[in-house]
Amino acid sequence: MNFVKFRDVVKKYDTILTVNHLNFDIAEGEVFGLLGPNGAGKSTTIEMLAGLLEINSGDITVDGFSIRKQPLEVKKRIGIVPQELAIYEGLSARDNVTFFARLYGLSGKLLKERVDEALRFVGLLERAKDLPSTFSGGMKRRLNIACAIMHRPKLIVMDEPTVGIDPQSRNHILESVRELNRLGSTIIYTSHYMEEIEALCSRIGIMDEGKLIAIGTKEQLKKQSGQEERLVFEVERSNAQALSEMTEHPAVKRCEEQAEDKTIEVVVKDSPSVLQDLLFILQKHGIGLRKITRVEPNLETLFLQMTGRKLRDE
Repeated sequence: MNFVKFRDVVKKYDTILTVNHLNFDIAEGEVFGLLGPNGAGKSTTIEMLAGLLEINSGDITVDGFSIRKQPLEVKKRIGIVPQELAIYEGLSARDNVTFFARLYGLSGKLLKERVDEALRFVGLLERAKDLPSTFSGGMKRRLNIACAIMHRPKLIVMDEPTVGIDPQSRNHILESVRELNRLGSTIIYTSHYMEEIEALCSRIGIMDEGKLIAIGTKEQLKKQSGQEERLVFEVERSNAQALSEMTEHPAVKRCEEQAEDKTIEVVVKDSPSVLQDLLFILQKHGIGLRKITRVEPNLETLFLQMTGRKLRDE
C-alpha cells in the first residue's frame, strides 16, 4: 500500500521554481531515503509534507488524507525530527516532551504514559528532570526524536538527525530508526552520510534542482545510471593474447593491465556470464590466478554521476 503520495507537486518563490512537478510514492512500512545536494529542494519538500509551506499546485496525501484539504488529519499522523533542534533549553526533558504531547491533544494518564515511553525509547528517562542545557549534542538530538514520536505517528520524517554528534549517539539514533520501523512506522530519512542511507533505507529518491531525477533500490539506481562495475584479477604473469581477448569481450568496456602489480583491471557491463568467460580466457592461456576483487559501484559515486555534485557540496 502506498502510504505517502506526491502528485505533481509544485512550489514557486516568485519566478523561481523550487520544487518542479514532483511525483512519487512511499509504501507503508518503508524507510525511504531522500537525497540531494544543497538547494535541491529536499527541505522545501519536507516542509510542504508537514504543512509548513503552502503547495502552489498538486497535492500530497498521507494515509489517504490530503495536506491541502485535510491538513489536521495529516499532521496527526506525522512526527517531524527537524535538522535544527526544536527543543526548549529552559524546560526539562520531560516538560519538553509534555509540551509537544499537549499540542497533539494528549492529556491525563495517557499523556504521562506516552511521555515516559518516548523518553525511555531514546534512553533519557533517567535524565527526565534535567535541562537540555546540561545535555550533550547527541542527547539533545535524542530528545528531539522523543518530542516527535510521543504521539506514535504513522509517518516519521527525520531530516539530518545525526548532524554534529558523537559516534555513540549516532549509533543509538540509527538503531532507534530501525526499531521505530520495526514497530510499524513509515520513515522518510535525509542525511549527508551515505553510509546511513545505505544501512537504513529500502529505497532512495534523488532530487536535484527541484526534480526527482531517480528513485529505486540501490541496485535499481545502479542500473538506471549505467554505472560501471570493476573486476580486478591478480595474476601470476602477463599475456598479451589473453589481454587482447578479454578486451574484445562484448561485455567488457575497458581492460587495463598494471604490469608492476601483476593485475588486470576490467570494467564490465552488467552481464551474468562475463566473470566465467574471463576466467576461461585466463585458464586457456595457462595464466595462474591469485585473487579476484569485485569492486561494486557505491552510492557516493552513483550520486556524483547523477547530479554532478558531491552530497556535501555547499
